[in-house]
Amino acid sequence: MSLPASVTRSIEQLKHQHEAPLCAYVYDLPALERHVKAMRQVLPENCELFYAAKANPEAPVLKTLAPWVDGFEAASGGELTWLHEQCPDQPLIFGGPGKLDHELDLALQYRISAFHVESVTELRSLARIARQRGERAPVMLRLNLKLARAPQSRLVMGGKPTPFGLDEEGLASALQLLQQEPSLELKGLHFHLLSHQLDVDAHLELIRSYFLTFRQLCADHHLQLPLLNVGGGMGINYQDATQSFDWSRFCQGLKVLIEEYDMGETRVRFEIGRFISAACGYYVMQVLDIKSSHGEFFAIGRGGTHHFRTPAAQGHDHPFTVLRGSQPAQLRDQPVTLVGQLCTPKDVLARQQPVAQLAMGDLLVFTLAGAYAWNISHQNFLMHEPPLKVFITD
Repeated sequence: MSLPASVTRSIEQLKHQHEAPLCAYVYDLPALERHVKAMRQVLPENCELFYAAKANPEAPVLKTLAPWVDGFEAASGGELTWLHEQCPDQPLIFGGPGKLDHELDLALQYRISAFHVESVTELRSLARIARQRGERAPVMLRLNLKLARAPQSRLVMGGKPTPFGLDEEGLASALQLLQQEPSLELKGLHFHLLSHQLDVDAHLELIRSYFLTFRQLCADHHLQLPLLNVGGGMGINYQDATQSFDWSRFCQGLKVLIEEYDMGETRVRFEIGRFISAACGYYVMQVLDIKSSHGEFFAIGRGGTHHFRTPAAQGHDHPFTVLRGSQPAQLRDQPVTLVGQLCTPKDVLARQQPVAQLAMGDLLVFTLAGAYAWNISHQNFLMHEPPLKVFITD
C-alpha cells in the first residue's frame, strides 16, 4: 500500500526532527477537504450535510470542514462548548442520551439549531428549562421504531431495545407533551438506526422506510414538519477501502427516492462522522523490538491501542504499510503481529499479517485513522506520552 507523497514527507520530517522513537498522528487536511467537497457536489439540493464531531473533533479538522458542511453535531455538553468555541458561526445540533440540565441550558444559550430528544424525561426537562428562560426550544424527536424495511449492519441501534430514541409509546407521549408546551417547537423527526453500512442498496431501502414512516406519521398526527434527519452510518471497509460505502451511487438513488416520495420540499439532513474523516488520518509507530514467541513473530511499536483503539473497538486487523529504515531486514515474507507497549495481551493492532521486510527502527503507518481513533482511546492507561500530531496543509 503506497502512501500519499505529502504524508510520507511529513512522516520522514518528523523522524528526522525527533531523536526518540516516533509515535504520531498525521492528518491530511487537503485530502479531507477534497473528500467533503466531492460529497457535497453529488448531494441532492434539498439535503444538508452535518459533521458528527464525535468521530474526530480536532480543531484543524473542524475548521477544514466548516466551509463545506451545514453544521456540526455534538453529543455532549463538552463537545457543544468545543464546537461553539472553534466554529462559532456554524449551526449546531445536540444529540445523545442522558443530557444534563446544565447542558440543555447551555445549548439554549448557544441558540443551537435543534435538540435531538431521546426520551420523554428529557423533553420535560427541556420544556421546563426553556420556560424558565422565556424561550422556545427547537426539537427533533429521535425515533426508535420498528420499520417494515430495516436492513442489518454490524451495529444496529434501532428497531430493538436500546437507550436511544423513542419507541411507539414514547412517541405518543412526546407528541402529547409538545401540544401542551408552548416552550417547545417541533422541527422534525430524526432516525439513526444503524452504523457501519457498506451496502448502498440496503441503505437506500432504509431511507425509503424513513421517508414512508415520516410521511405516515405526519399524516396520522396532522403534522407539517420541514425537516427529516436520516443520521449517517455510511461504513468504511477497513480491509479493502475500495469497497467502502459508494457515496456517489447512493446519492443517485437518493435523488430517485426524493422524487418518488415527493420529499423535495422537506430538508433531508445527514449527520456523518466516520465516512467523512476516516481516510484523512494516519497513525505512525516506530518498531522498538522484534521477537519470536512460541513460533510467532511480534513487532512491538512505540504506542499502541491507548493511542489508537480503532482495531480493538472494531475487532479487526488494521491496514498498515511499512516505511523501511536503514537497518537490514530482520524478517522477510513473514507473518507478524503488531502490538504496542501496554501490559495487556489485548494491545494488538494487527495479528499475523504478512510483511515483505521488517526491522527495528522501521515505521508502521496505519491508514484510515482519522475517525474514532485518538479521541476514543484510553489515553491515560500506563501514562505513556501522547503521540505527536501533525496537520498537513496546503
